[in-house]
Amino acid sequence: MLHDSSGVSRRVFLGAAAGLATVIHRPLFAQPAAPSDQIQLALIGVGGMGTGRLKEFMTHPDVRIAAICDVDGRHRDAAIALVRSTLGYAPPGEADFRRLLTNKDIDAVAIQTPDHWHAIAAVRSMEAGKDVFVEKPLSYSVAEGRAMADASTRHARVTQMGNHIHNTGRNYRDVVEIVQSGTLGRIHRAGCWRTWNAALTNNEPATEPPELDYDFWLGPAPKRPYHPLRSHLTFRNFWDYSGGTFIDFWCHIMDVAVWALDLKAPRSVSALGGRFVVNDATETPDTMEAMLEYPGLIVSFSLRPEPPPGFTHMGGIGCVFEGSDGTLVVNYTKHELWVKGKLVESFTRPAQTIPDSPGHLREFLDGIKARNIETTCNVRYGHRVTKLGLLSNIAYRTGRRLQWDDSRERFVGDGDADKHLSRKFRKPYAL
Repeated sequence: MLHDSSGVSRRVFLGAAAGLATVIHRPLFAQPAAPSDQIQLALIGVGGMGTGRLKEFMTHPDVRIAAICDVDGRHRDAAIALVRSTLGYAPPGEADFRRLLTNKDIDAVAIQTPDHWHAIAAVRSMEAGKDVFVEKPLSYSVAEGRAMADASTRHARVTQMGNHIHNTGRNYRDVVEIVQSGTLGRIHRAGCWRTWNAALTNNEPATEPPELDYDFWLGPAPKRPYHPLRSHLTFRNFWDYSGGTFIDFWCHIMDVAVWALDLKAPRSVSALGGRFVVNDATETPDTMEAMLEYPGLIVSFSLRPEPPPGFTHMGGIGCVFEGSDGTLVVNYTKHELWVKGKLVESFTRPAQTIPDSPGHLREFLDGIKARNIETTCNVRYGHRVTKLGLLSNIAYRTGRRLQWDDSRERFVGDGDADKHLSRKFRKPYAL
């Protein structure tokens, strides 16, 4: 798990820290739902993030854990034992998610696989008539995100991308209302950041563990020799599976900029960076600056060792909106208004226009019952947010400024850059 400079991990923020008690008790007032009212949910991937989601889903009395799927027997067995000790029953275990999709009793799946598996698992699940919760970043590539978005519409599935901060409390909602009210005047720049300055480690053995089906874990990705950093927890910092710490945290904080400014795709994107701070066996940059150009607006994302000067008090992740009449800075838990270099302690806030959220998982579950495919963080919105980070990574990898045609989801006159929009899947895997 990656940490920000305040020492608070993403999983702590999500309420799924390793330190949570193994046994989770539902609220005393929560009565079990009648069997006919329960959502039969299968979890695909129950490592660190998946176990956190499992704990969260188990607090909802109208959810029954119908199946546990993971290619690593250690994770699978631990998750089944957790359900048994918490809820009093043991769901069946499965190593291949494709088999559980044939179970017509399963209503929905929650996908916590590595990023390079998201599209196949999500699209196949939607084709099988399942509603889908899938972690961020939504997809490995732009083409795969498009396939997920289109499948959700074609099959009328309820979806939610696991970007928990989108529906946690009022903080982001308040920021969106302030920005859209015009309080800041004309906004000419929005800049996000995330810090990273330590080598990655995990507790995986040096040699391939017998409980892990590593070949199936690789799936559509290229065949590579086992390395502990390539599987579980630290996989994102290899290009075969994801786009680094940069894309890992992109959706968490760029979400508020996309939401507040109603951002679509940029007309151009550029990026530069490298490995200047971290010394480990991973591949992706530890330092990176991405610039996305919109008419009259620049949007940036900075992966850096420390917070930007002047905003160290906001910690390891944040976003700044710069306007003609003021500057607004936000992190996960708070926001501040600055005018002419001075913090404004009290100001007139706009009227509330965005309803309070029932919670990220609750919104998904309620959407299943109501057949509402327009959840606030559905995969179509998830594609819109994630795509910007994927384009930034392509600009970094090609080393040049790229012009973008969003109507075609292609770069303008750059066939070499277009090659990064999709990938060749290792046989026999296909989307």
